Amino acid sequence: MGAIYLVRHGQASFGAAEYDALSPLGFEQSTVVGADLRRRGVEFTRVCSGTLARQRDTAATARKALGCDAPVVEDERWNEYDHVDISAHHAGGAPQEDSRAYQGVLDAALTAWVAAGDGGPCTETWPAFRARCSAVLADLVASLGKGEHALVFTSGGVIGALAGTLMGVPEAGLLKLNRVTVNTGITKLTSGRGGVNLLSFNEHAHLEGETARLLSYR
Repeated sequence: MGAIYLVRHGQASFGAAEYDALSPLGFEQSTVVGADLRRRGVEFTRVCSGTLARQRDTAATARKALGCDAPVVEDERWNEYDHVDISAHHAGGAPQEDSRAYQGVLDAALTAWVAAGDGGPCTETWPAFRARCSAVLADLVASLGKGEHALVFTSGGVIGALAGTLMGVPEAGLLKLNRVTVNTGITKLTSGRGGVNLLSFNEHAHLEGETARLLSYR
């Protein structure tokens, strides 16, 4: 049975002029998750990433520690929702100053985004986001041979939405699971005759013990 490992990107640069850039901590996290994947001894025949800088840099750094030679296939459908656009339309464009305060504003904005459905004012609506996440996963599954494994570097919203969809509760996946995804957390899906199933969510043992200082959520 094949498996798909969804890895959330390392910590981005919250509050900086360029959010879409790994922080120094994010690069450390990416190295550690790569080493953890290497420890598992899984051979990945396909490696994918979104096109955002934080996703691409996580992929490059983790692959180096993993020792994986498979080329990275970039696809913008693995990209995160546009939190700036959603906040602008549903939260009045909340500034990124205090992480905890901003999380509350973003939670409310995402709830309104989901409730707005196809009629929402954002460039990408919630139904459109959910559809593209499901489509890129379906395409990846279709590209894998029997027993092959894939590694994907993406974002919390994508992972939460897909996990929720596989459990039959996509909205809860976005609004609840997304909120607790850790940077470089690993979510494992299995693919076989019974379709795609969620086997584990947000694994982060590589960020415990001696590396506990690396744990972050944004």
